[in-house]
Amino acid sequence: MTKFLITGGAGFIGSCLAEKLAEKPENYVVVVDNLRTGELKKVPSSVHNNIHFIKCDANDYRDISAIFFAYRFDYVFHYAALVGVLRTLQNPVSVLEDIAGIENILKLSKNTGVKRVYFSSSSEVYGEPVEFPQNEHTTPLNSRLPYAIVKNVGEAYLRSYQKEYDLEYTIFRFFNTFGPKQSKDFVISKFLKAALNNEPISIYGDGSQTRTFCFIDDNIEACTNAFYHNMYVNDVVNVGGTIEITILEVAKTIIKLANSSSKIVFVPALEEGDMTRRKPDTTKMSKLINRPLITFEEGLRKVIADTSYILG
Repeated sequence: MTKFLITGGAGFIGSCLAEKLAEKPENYVVVVDNLRTGELKKVPSSVHNNIHFIKCDANDYRDISAIFFAYRFDYVFHYAALVGVLRTLQNPVSVLEDIAGIENILKLSKNTGVKRVYFSSSSEVYGEPVEFPQNEHTTPLNSRLPYAIVKNVGEAYLRSYQKEYDLEYTIFRFFNTFGPKQSKDFVISKFLKAALNNEPISIYGDGSQTRTFCFIDDNIEACTNAFYHNMYVNDVVNVGGTIEITILEVAKTIIKLANSSSKIVFVPALEEGDMTRRKPDTTKMSKLINRPLITFEEGLRKVIADTSYILG
């Protein structure tokens, strides 16, 4: 049996990862989450009997260490973090507390025989773009926002533990993942909720800022294939979509697909945190997923078909 720990496993991406890993009966998945932003209903423990949930704060050493010593994990996916642009801007001290969680996970992994740690970093580390597409090893990491700084510090911790203690790692830099279980305060889910209720859709600034969107199935397949095929060990992988789209076009597409009468309303731009462009170099990801990615519209249709989390 292979034992996994997923921190932040009651969140959107972490819970989907747990479900995918649990498809193999030889895998045993322990999910921990403090439920500050995660939701217990997202953990698929009722479907898979090889998933076990424990309420725990990875930033609390006594809390998380008891779990490490009890289970002796083979692999760790450290996905726990305070997320969301507005939430992280409004709670910068809480964001910085996640550094303690990163240190806890790595110390305990080193001391309990964990073979490799997988870390959810973010496109936010790149800050305002200076290179396109944004490459893992040539694009500067220049954001000064607390959330991005924490992710950058986490990456430095992983490299340091590998160099000094030979603890293997893989870093995933996520770019705007979306799907049915996403929390309500992210751009796709916010726009969809408004559109399905025929309410106004608010856009910061003029909506010309661009993003690439990655459907959750592509994210999970890339990350699990990296694990199962031992690819990109001690390396960094961008995980994201390939097609840039403006936020204004996102809103228009959602209105169209939801058959909505919503109107678009422009509100003042955020003072910080809303980068003008994001486009990842997905050369490595394309080797992890040997098929075309799910298109933005196809992904939106899948979300519209299952809006229980958005409207619940």
